[in-house]
Amino acid sequence: MSTRFSKGLLAAAATSALVLLPAGAAFAGSGPAGPAPDQANRSAAPSPEGNPVSKRAQAAGVCDDAVEIGQKGLIKRGGETIGSVKQFYSKKCNENYGYLWVWESFHQDAKPYDVTLGVYDYAEDTTHGKGSWNATTQQEFWTEGTDTVKNCTSATGTLRPAGSSLPHQAASEKRC
Repeated sequence: MSTRFSKGLLAAAATSALVLLPAGAAFAGSGPAGPAPDQANRSAAPSPEGNPVSKRAQAAGVCDDAVEIGQKGLIKRGGETIGSVKQFYSKKCNENYGYLWVWESFHQDAKPYDVTLGVYDYAEDTTHGKGSWNATTQQEFWTEGTDTVKNCTSATGTLRPAGSSLPHQAASEKRC
């Protein structure tokens, strides 16, 4: 067998192997790729920071890319902080959301309390996405999405402990 013939046979065999094995071929055990690292580590647990993928956030229709905007407001009873109010914004959904978290130091021993929450629109002088929860022990609260991105807004919330005649209130920083 000539050297020229064996080189030709070798080249033909290599080309055939490439044709039979496409670049995107899957092999046993390789399976589909897992979720992206940032998605795999996202918990659905509620948190003081505000988690847009928590069960309550998703039930309110909060878009999963929502991020906190502005400074939070603190709900105080006397000198004790009992809750915080935050505003969130979703670029994907072009919406604002109100968020209220009842602090653990109050929540752990509290009797059922009343909560209200909304997104205040300074241009329209009205509150959007209003939510109201009576005699609850829930710790995390979200408003539905509000079409208020074009205006200056802040999240506003109240917490009325059992036995109090008036609620305690706070608002997040005004954002334009």
